[in-house]
Amino acid sequence: MATTTVTPKGDERLVEASLLKRLLSRPELGAAAGAILVWLIFALAAPTGFLSLRGAASYLEVSAQLGILAVAVSLLMIAGEFDLSIGSLVGFAGATTAILASEFGIPLYVGAIVALVLSLVIGFFNGYLVIKTKLPSFIITLGSLFIIRGLTIGLTRLITGRTQVGGLDDFAGYAFMRSLFAIDIPIAGVGFSISIFWWLLLGAIATWVLLRTQIGNWIFGSGGAPQAARQVGVPVDKVKVGLFMTTAFAAWLLATIQVITVKSADTLRGEQQEFFAIIAVVIGGTLLTGGYGSAIGAVLGALIFGMVKQGLVFAGVDADWFFVFMGAMLVIAVLVNNYIRRRAEAARK
Repeated sequence: MATTTVTPKGDERLVEASLLKRLLSRPELGAAAGAILVWLIFALAAPTGFLSLRGAASYLEVSAQLGILAVAVSLLMIAGEFDLSIGSLVGFAGATTAILASEFGIPLYVGAIVALVLSLVIGFFNGYLVIKTKLPSFIITLGSLFIIRGLTIGLTRLITGRTQVGGLDDFAGYAFMRSLFAIDIPIAGVGFSISIFWWLLLGAIATWVLLRTQIGNWIFGSGGAPQAARQVGVPVDKVKVGLFMTTAFAAWLLATIQVITVKSADTLRGEQQEFFAIIAVVIGGTLLTGGYGSAIGAVLGALIFGMVKQGLVFAGVDADWFFVFMGAMLVIAVLVNNYIRRRAEAARK
């Protein structure tokens, strides 16, 4: 005789409550809702351009270039620190690669490796100074921003006589570098920039690290309760220095993609990107106080950035309004994140 199992209504309510708790505990919840809302707005306002594959390729490429920085910045902010030097590092790394090729005849891939090493060294010293001086990382990296930008402009002008270096496709190693950093991947006859692949790859790796590894636990502990984390053996200082080097790597990667794509370097490239990256991370659900956040949220925050920036173009709206929107999104995101965090804390009780 077959038996039928009847699930009590009380159990169903428990399942629903458990699902609600899990949803409310996810930092990227607000960003996911925001991304859907922004997509719907521009899908209705500018369907011809925004909904086309070419339109998607356009806003995804914009999102990717910011997202590469935002993913790395999200890890650092979860650990309770900021890096305002990454924008100037983009200009520095690109100029270094270009100058070594154009003025010294070094293949582009060798110049890129040298730029990577120098960028990592700068990231290390940013973290080292924050740890040793105990000054806020905001102050240390703000100083680095101006020092790196000034050195990049001054040395580039001293060596080349100008602040831009072009014609990089004429130098040795360009074809190889282009195959890694500047090709378009054809999908249904439309080219999607390989930078999108790099962005999503970094987002996936960062998410895996945060959710599936001991280092992820260390990162959350370093930002949420650093003293308690030290007491249980977490190498908080090493974690933070490593994350400053991670943001430096992201700046180098973006610089390399830009230099190879446009075949030139500009000392001012990357300007203000540090602020846009922080905005994307905050929109993605990461708290400014550290200890709570998500790499997926940073990916979604960058996606919102790209959709808004290109969506305004498709809709024929003056681009000046973009800054108004991003500022408003930042304030709204902080309010939404605080609300979600309070609900999550209440749900755990």
